[in-house]
Amino acid sequence: MKLATIEDLFHHEITDLYSAEKQLIKALPKMAKAATNADLKAGFEQHLEETKVHAERLEQVAEEFGKALGRHKCKAMEGLVEEGAELISEDAQDNVRDAGLIGAAQRVEHYEIAGYGTARALASQLGLKKAVKLLEQTLAEEKATDEKLTALAESAVNAEAGQAGKEQE
Repeated sequence: MKLATIEDLFHHEITDLYSAEKQLIKALPKMAKAATNADLKAGFEQHLEETKVHAERLEQVAEEFGKALGRHKCKAMEGLVEEGAELISEDAQDNVRDAGLIGAAQRVEHYEIAGYGTARALASQLGLKKAVKLLEQTLAEEKATDEKLTALAESAVNAEAGQAGKEQE
């Protein structure tokens, strides 16, 4: 894809985000299965449903923009998902793995927050009002998920993981 115009860049951004969301739709069930903390498992399951909606919104954005989303593969998400899969396969205490899963999930959220912020700014520049609203909605949900993950880590999971280390001493 040649990036000669801001329209080209916007198309690239939403195609990249769409690929990222599709990859995450495949990864989240594995993360939920690996989680042992009930709240973390439920959070991954809830975010899976949100992620499906995020992909649908990107389809609506592309429709308003008048372009297909294409077959681009988001290599950043591919790497983040691969790191999460490696974490899942590690020989780890359950509560330590849960803490690691939160970190992996937050890296994903931070990537998405950056991507949706960029796409929203480009949509605004292009005067795509419906796209701006859709992208803002998803951006707010990604930020909320990040905040929930932080709260869960700080309120329970990290303390439980810390206890695992003390029990082994």
